[in-house]
Amino acid sequence: MTFYSRLSFILFGSISETISYYLTDLKSDLKKSKLKVSPQEYISKTLLSSFLVFPIALPALSFIFAYFFQEFLFAFITAITVSIILSIAVFTIAINYPKFVMQNKAKEIDSSLPFASLYLSTIAGSRLPLHKTLEIFSKFSGYGEVTKETSEMVNDIKTFGLDLNTAIERQVERTPSKKLTELLWGILSVIRIGADLNIYLKEKANSFMAEHRRKLYEFSHTLTLYIELYLTSVVLGTIFFTILTAIIAGIGGVQGNIILLQFFLIFVLLPLISIAFIFLIRTSTPGGE
Repeated sequence: MTFYSRLSFILFGSISETISYYLTDLKSDLKKSKLKVSPQEYISKTLLSSFLVFPIALPALSFIFAYFFQEFLFAFITAITVSIILSIAVFTIAINYPKFVMQNKAKEIDSSLPFASLYLSTIAGSRLPLHKTLEIFSKFSGYGEVTKETSEMVNDIKTFGLDLNTAIERQVERTPSKKLTELLWGILSVIRIGADLNIYLKEKANSFMAEHRRKLYEFSHTLTLYIELYLTSVVLGTIFFTILTAIIAGIGGVQGNIILLQFFLIFVLLPLISIAFIFLIRTSTPGGE
């Protein structure tokens, strides 16, 4: 435990224990986001960080607001208000951070799972024992988070001596992906009833692949809509506005403000909108690429 963690636990340990009773999902979120810290320690560090924001932000904001408003009392009250809001914002963001990490990991797993399950079913087709199949799969790093999840199961079996069923059950509790949870529960059920694991993995791989193709098909139509919207509203709109303001400036004889407005539109607003469109497309792309 670091000095910062020890200090936060000394100052806010009892409070964090009380708060943890109300944040019932935090323990599960920390486990699934692979943040190796207890809920009490995490809440303590979050509380300390939130309280430190206030004394750091207050002097700086007081100086800034006093410079702009030229009235110290109003600037000081405004700085206190904004500092409190910043402290609350830091606490809220920090408490929800494990959820953000968990969602990103789940998205990475879901994007790789169709191909990973196909590779896993191919290995299982050799009729090797399942723990050997998982061990071989864990040595291939091409499937990112899925490989890490598999490596954790292999580590539980080889290092801690757990049996295969218990290792799968533990991984179900730790994985952030609902699809991988479904796959692992299915594998566990197949093992317990003695069914053919190879057939099950092939069927699940085909199912994941079919869903992946459907998402790509839907995204292709959505991407077409985005491109049409970008070309018509952003590019053509900018060109039309530039021509229109140039004509108005020529008729009215006002040049300076119009040129400044055109400069802001072309070199500031248009790149920002383009970046926003790129971000929108990246986030909506299956696999996030």
